[in-house]
Amino acid sequence: MGLLKQMADNDHLNFLDVVTGNTFSLEEMFFAIPEIGAFDKHLVFLYLDNKIESTAIYLSFLGTGHSTVLLSNGLDISLKESLEAEYTPSAIFDQTRPAIHGYEQNFLKNSWSTTTLFIGDHSPTRVHPNCKVLLSTSGTTGSPKFVKLSESNLLENAKSICAYLPITREDITPLNLPLFYSYGLSVLHTNAISGGTMVCGLPDILQKDFWNLMDKHGFTSIAGVPFIYEMLNRIGFLKKQYPSLRYISQAGGNLSHNVKEKFNHYCLQNEMDFYVMYGQTEASARISYVPPESLESKITSIGIPIKNGKLSLDPETGELLYSGPNVFGGYSEKKQDLSNWEDIEVLRTGDLAKMDEDGFYFIIGRLKRFVKIFGNRVNLDEIERFLKTTLDIGLVACIGIEDQFILVSHCENQMDDTEIKKALFEKFKIHQTSVKVQLLNEMPLTSNGKVDYKKITADKD
Repeated sequence: MGLLKQMADNDHLNFLDVVTGNTFSLEEMFFAIPEIGAFDKHLVFLYLDNKIESTAIYLSFLGTGHSTVLLSNGLDISLKESLEAEYTPSAIFDQTRPAIHGYEQNFLKNSWSTTTLFIGDHSPTRVHPNCKVLLSTSGTTGSPKFVKLSESNLLENAKSICAYLPITREDITPLNLPLFYSYGLSVLHTNAISGGTMVCGLPDILQKDFWNLMDKHGFTSIAGVPFIYEMLNRIGFLKKQYPSLRYISQAGGNLSHNVKEKFNHYCLQNEMDFYVMYGQTEASARISYVPPESLESKITSIGIPIKNGKLSLDPETGELLYSGPNVFGGYSEKKQDLSNWEDIEVLRTGDLAKMDEDGFYFIIGRLKRFVKIFGNRVNLDEIERFLKTTLDIGLVACIGIEDQFILVSHCENQMDDTEIKKALFEKFKIHQTSVKVQLLNEMPLTSNGKVDYKKITADKD
């Protein structure tokens, strides 16, 4: 049984648009997708935002045989064009552009909206039959590297999440995380299978209007990345009561110990469940979770494996390994990669970990040069290359500090901090509050002439 079929079997499922106040069934969400070409499977780029049209267009393509690449419609136009030149999608959904060179504008309709799909006139990119959804590995940086996921990957992960999250048919679930982010996509999938009302078109969770809508509609859960919980802690979330909330969940990186304890204490006092989870896009989202009743004693743990998943440690390196039916089919860095599908039995997470006597796992470090900021995974090497090229910085080192911010170290006396922060925001949409800049008298180097990141971190401490 496919993912969309499981959603269709949920007779409590509906979608609320807070902008208009209208509610739609799953069937009413579907746009009529035209014939894109002579082949059954085409590559389609979907640039999405949080409006209900984006949710509807994704669900509409989920019901076709096509393969969809989910991206932010806020990507810089140069990044969009670069990705499109590399992958030559047969069709593009992007509400930010009135026209796209080489593509003809087509109008899609359902009972409540009309939108635009651009269909190309070029030869289609060949896509493997297993490949259903492609998600970026780099958050907002627009890297051409994608994770290839099958419909089975997505469905099995959704079912495993439903096995531990207390989702019910009476739930009213806000879609406050973007669908092009694996965490946000999993919130849609799990609640569409087992939940009730999905709320679309929401303002940012840190805006007052979001909380007014929560009071109005009675949201029963909230999903957030560490930054969201850090900010909710600052703006007074923990000082108020939310009678409709039954549980909250956190993933997308490491939430600081003290903030995690505060939210756990709040949930215990208010008869709510707090689910701390660990995942990777390569595993379709979730890999492990901490049962709420264990969180107080395992506050720094990533928990235990999800149903049908298995965690282990590489005996040589201590790297955390995962296996399960939600493991992806490999990466794509160019369109030729889309015709292949790898059967990956063990996912190497890139994280160093340990396991305690109760079978709970703890992350103790990273093997790879990636960090998660605002829940988006950022390639630090890509950031460095951009700064060197764009701002003509000779030596620059970017380091992720506890998934809280990016530390940019350089030796350019004439370089203004705000210039660096502005450049990163304009190109990659990394908020300036998530970037700290330090000027060094001399860049520390290893014996082989490479930047000594450990020395920079040690000096920072």
